[in-house]
Amino acid sequence: MINFNLNYKGWIDLGRDSFHPRRGSLGYYPRARASRWVPRIKSWVQEDVVRIQGFAGYKAGMTHGIFIDNYKNSPTYGEEIMIPLTIIDAPPIKVFAIRAYIKENGYLKTLTEVFAPNLDKDLARVFPLPKNIDEKIIQQRLEHIESMLDEIEQIRVLIHTQPRLTSVGKKKPDVMEYLVSGPKEKAFEYAKQILGKEVRVKDVFKVGEYVDVIAVTKGKGFQSVVKRFGVKLLPHKARKGRRKVGTLGPEEPHCILWTVPRHGQMGFHKRTEYNKRIMYIGEDGFTVKGGIPHYGVVRGDYILLAGSVPGAVKRLIRLRPAIRPPRIIPDMPTLVYISRESKQGV
Repeated sequence: MINFNLNYKGWIDLGRDSFHPRRGSLGYYPRARASRWVPRIKSWVQEDVVRIQGFAGYKAGMTHGIFIDNYKNSPTYGEEIMIPLTIIDAPPIKVFAIRAYIKENGYLKTLTEVFAPNLDKDLARVFPLPKNIDEKIIQQRLEHIESMLDEIEQIRVLIHTQPRLTSVGKKKPDVMEYLVSGPKEKAFEYAKQILGKEVRVKDVFKVGEYVDVIAVTKGKGFQSVVKRFGVKLLPHKARKGRRKVGTLGPEEPHCILWTVPRHGQMGFHKRTEYNKRIMYIGEDGFTVKGGIPHYGVVRGDYILLAGSVPGAVKRLIRLRPAIRPPRIIPDMPTLVYISRESKQGV
C-alpha cells in the first residue's frame, strides 16, 4: 500500500514539491540545426519611408562605451553609464537584382527578376553567371514591372555582401533578399537607382534607431539534458547514470511527450533578438590594441550595437528595422568614450 502524504497546501506529495518549476525553456521547438548559414527573414516592417528594409554585416567582437544618460525617467539621469557594445563589420552591400512579387491564391509569387548588367565576379562562387546580359532585355523587364505596378504586391532587391572588404577570411559572398518599403511607385524608382550599385549602412540606418538582429547562434553539438535544459543531477546512487531525467513521463499516453527534456542538438539555431539600439556608426575602421580577438581589424564601415548578438565571431548578422519597437523611446545617450583597449587580458 502506498502511503500518500498531504503537504501544507493539501496537495498529494509524492516526494517532490508540487510547485516545482520545469527545467529549461521549451519555447524554441524543434531544436534542430539551422538549414543554412544565411538566416531567412519572414516578416517586414510596413512603413512609408523608401529604403531597403535592413542590412547585413559580420560579427567582429565586443567592447564597451561610456555614455551620459539623457533619459529623464532613468535613475541614472545625467550620470555616466557603461554600455556593452557589439562591433559589426558592415562594408557596403551590392544590389545585383530586382524581384517583383504578385499575390496569387493568397501567396506571393515571383513575377519577374531584373539583373544588373555589371555583376560582381565573386557571385560566380554562388551560382553560374550569365555570359552576356542584354541591356534591351533589362529595359523590357523594367517596363514590364512598371506596367504591372497596380497588381504587384512587393518590390524586393537581391543583395550580396563583400567579405573581401572584411577580416572574415573568405571570398564567397552571402546572397539574400530585402524588401524595399514605401509606396510601390517610389520603391520601384529607388530600386532602379540602386541596381548594380553599392549601398552603405548610413543610407539605411541612423544612430539611435532600434533594429532587430537575425542570426544563427553558436553551435555546441550533441548535448545531454543537463547542459541542454539545465536538468538537476540525480543522486550519486541513481541507476544507470546521473546526467539524465528522472522519469520519461506517465504510463498513459504510451509515448514520450515533447515537454520531457531530451538530449540532442544544442546551438546553431536561427534566432531573432528584438530592439537592439544602434549607438554609433563609423566609417574609418575600428580596432583595439592587439586587434579584436579572433577577428583582427575592421577596415571600413562598422556598427556599434548596444548589448550582445547571437552567433560566433565572423558569423553573418542580418539587421532589420524594429518590427515591434518600444512604446517609449528613451533619449539617445551622449557618447563620451569608446574603449579601444586590449581585450586579451594584458
